[in-house]
Amino acid sequence: MLHRRAPMAAVTLQLPSEKRYQSNLETLLAHIRSHADKEIIVAPEVFLTAYDYEHLATAAKFSAKALKVLKQEIGEQIVVFTLLIEEKGLFYNQAVVIHRHKIVHKQEKVKLFKLGDEDIYLTAGKKKRIKPFEIDGVKYALLICFELRFKDLWKQIEGADVVFVPARWGKPRKRHLEILFQALAVMNQCYVIVSNSSDSDMASSSAIISPNGDVVMDDTKEAIEGSVDFREIKKIRRYIVMD
Repeated sequence: MLHRRAPMAAVTLQLPSEKRYQSNLETLLAHIRSHADKEIIVAPEVFLTAYDYEHLATAAKFSAKALKVLKQEIGEQIVVFTLLIEEKGLFYNQAVVIHRHKIVHKQEKVKLFKLGDEDIYLTAGKKKRIKPFEIDGVKYALLICFELRFKDLWKQIEGADVVFVPARWGKPRKRHLEILFQALAVMNQCYVIVSNSSDSDMASSSAIISPNGDVVMDDTKEAIEGSVDFREIKKIRRYIVMD
């Protein structure tokens, strides 16, 4: 049951990752501040460092420092991104959701993309951590990039009102990304917010997709703005009952 009635303003970012970590952090902070009127902000997968496999330890240390800065900055907004972390000598791609200066949800990437050598450098997370979580009466869920391809994971996040997808999805498979995120929104009768990298070899395609499959997307922009209208979720779930 949705307890929140008013639409939520949202923005999904479409940015390239520079080789300078601090520059990436400053860019993200600038977008958070310039979109202070937005209640939801989603950034691309590992935006702060990209997949800097040659300097994983350095990237993880920077991510830890950046996380402290971002927690201080983020108040009433819900901000979603992933970063490279190190735990007990192992490296993970961890998604975090920050709200009111706290991490309210985190999960590690479970499905590592072998074409990008993720399985060589990173450790997969636990599948059971992929599940809906609640903030102020709204059910959210999160899939990281390649995880969007797996139907068993779609099953695990059934019932979510909004699904976040931070990604670094390659340009050759751009159409796949767009088909999958529309299908997820229609199948789960929810909003899907995708934030993809705009590096030269990436697909862009950052988008906000409604439960009806309507897409707000513009590959020429750094920030795509839209809203999550809970009336649309309730309307389609009542109209097409998926029991």
